[in-house]
Amino acid sequence: MAGQLFNRLATELRASRPVAIATEVDGPHPGAKILVGTSATPAEPTVQGSLGNPDLDRVVARDSIGCLELGQNEIRHYGSRGEVNQQDLTVFIEVFAPPPRMLIFGAVDFTAALARIGSIMGYSITVCDAREAFATRERFPMADQVIVDWPHRLLEQIEQDPQTKSLGNRDAICILTHDPKFDVPAAIAAFSTEVGYIGAMGSRSTQQKRQRKLIEAGATHEDLGRLHAPIGLDLGARTPEEVAVSIWAEIIATHTGRNAPNLRDASGPLH
Repeated sequence: MAGQLFNRLATELRASRPVAIATEVDGPHPGAKILVGTSATPAEPTVQGSLGNPDLDRVVARDSIGCLELGQNEIRHYGSRGEVNQQDLTVFIEVFAPPPRMLIFGAVDFTAALARIGSIMGYSITVCDAREAFATRERFPMADQVIVDWPHRLLEQIEQDPQTKSLGNRDAICILTHDPKFDVPAAIAAFSTEVGYIGAMGSRSTQQKRQRKLIEAGATHEDLGRLHAPIGLDLGARTPEEVAVSIWAEIIATHTGRNAPNLRDASGPLH
């Protein structure tokens, strides 16, 4: 059984599909494992192996999907049938997932700094701009992909392509275009995804105008609440590198649920 499980793990990893292995490290079946993968129906993950009880398997599989969405390993404690707040057994959930993705829309001066830090953070970086003269490999050698296209069209392709995993909680979209004809369609397309972070650059007056256009384009109050604009934490950043640090700090705070002084909720000048 262990051999079959690890063969399946190898198959999933070769296909760049996220997968988790949950191992009982303390309990009646130490060393027992289940492999948990995603499926077309998130509520019904694919499960191979057993920890010795079907109810326990179901609960651990559900928690493993949560760990996959966060991209982090966890140690969990359960009752013998998967009950919470009990200490009958201990399970280690180990996540094997492709790197999170950052899509940067706009081949502008701030993009290179944001992409450089993103690479250090372990993200797969895509730079996208419809202007062929700006979106070049020479300008952004640190990016994994440089794509000449309209941002909203790229998002539609990602979400509709059955061979491409949809954007999720670990991923981020940064809209740096400063141009309504680019950033409004990009934001509307981003709202239709499950991406964990959406940020847009611009002054407070730019954001006010953008918000009106987004509402005209059909954005809801909930959609606008997902948008971090002006983008970044209120650090007093001035240079492209400092602004990039403030953006990444906001992404980290968003993912960890920490309260941080962001520019969206602050007042006064940005710099």
